[in-house]
Amino acid sequence: MSVGTPFHPRTLPLNRKMQWREWSGFFASSVYADAHDIEYNAIREAAALIDVSPLYKYRLTGRDAARMLDRMITRDMTKLAVGQVYYTPWCDAGGKVIDDGTVSRLDEGTYRLTSADSSLRWLHMNSVGMEVAIEDVSERMGALSIQGPLSRAVLQTLTPADLSKLKYFRLVETQVAGIPVTISRTGYTGDLGYEIWVDAPRAEALWDALITAGTPYGIVPAGVWALDIARIEAGLIMLDVDYFSAHHALIEARKSSPYEINLGWAVSAKKGPFNGRRALAAERARGPAWSFVGLEIDWESFEQLFRAHHLPPHLSNIAWRQSAPVYRDGVQIGYATSGCWSPLLKRSLALAHLRAPHFAPGTPVEMEITVEHQRQKAAARVRKLPFYDPERKKA
Repeated sequence: MSVGTPFHPRTLPLNRKMQWREWSGFFASSVYADAHDIEYNAIREAAALIDVSPLYKYRLTGRDAARMLDRMITRDMTKLAVGQVYYTPWCDAGGKVIDDGTVSRLDEGTYRLTSADSSLRWLHMNSVGMEVAIEDVSERMGALSIQGPLSRAVLQTLTPADLSKLKYFRLVETQVAGIPVTISRTGYTGDLGYEIWVDAPRAEALWDALITAGTPYGIVPAGVWALDIARIEAGLIMLDVDYFSAHHALIEARKSSPYEINLGWAVSAKKGPFNGRRALAAERARGPAWSFVGLEIDWESFEQLFRAHHLPPHLSNIAWRQSAPVYRDGVQIGYATSGCWSPLLKRSLALAHLRAPHFAPGTPVEMEITVEHQRQKAAARVRKLPFYDPERKKA
């Protein structure tokens, strides 16, 4: 049975149509108002407030905490400085991704790991023989994501920390409206934004302060529908949508390595032993069999499929999450996993897995589209991710 997050007393009355979904056992709003357009626009044009508390959160301390994480993740923990955040996958012995998330170094000996799926058992398995304490603080902490070009301006009115000096994927321990918090310059929208980590009892007060300060800037709460479009534009992958965890995949073909889901940049080729190291080194030497890419669907081709049935083109304003075969010269070369109409780019976009050697940017392909119960093919081209990458994200 789903339960409310620490912010639920505030988000519940705002969800006027009761559009809820389950996220890791918590209620998550799909949309607050009648449509999610204004929420998406706030992400790209003003500021949006997103409850991301359902993320799993673990606090790691002890002499071997960093050593344990170095064994588990693909990035080099010896290079993670205090106040820095890693985005990283972690793999099984075969080099297949179990999950992806963040590792934050809060002080010299304290780390926080976040994940989409429960990682408690895997953490304990990797800590055997080591001096490390693992605390599941998922229910003890609330997490808010404030995203958009005005997010810094809103947040700066409430905190003494100089956010103009907080670099991308860095964090600072500070206060917001007198409430002790951690602010990290992270997010899931591909835009300027921050995530705020707070003890659950102070969550409602934090929400109230941000809404009050943000109202003159046009801040609005945003749900999963708006977030989904933004993360597709940003080319950000989602567990159980764009790839399966190696722990949950029913067959080997459903598993993916970091190189196959556009996360090869997060694999250290030099650090010491870690889960999947040998398999990943072998794959790096031979080259991946698959790649995760963007697809841009040709509008004229898409329109013609509907015109043949005397229909206008049908485009959902909600991002889709389903498998759609992708072809080249009549042969299936992969499949799309999620996509949307981009209100900002005015294009129909998709995220897709393609076999080598068909994933070079500019490669012409076709994606399956169903029109009037008939499976058709619309022309598309491979695009390098992300589709949208504003300078302000890192500036």
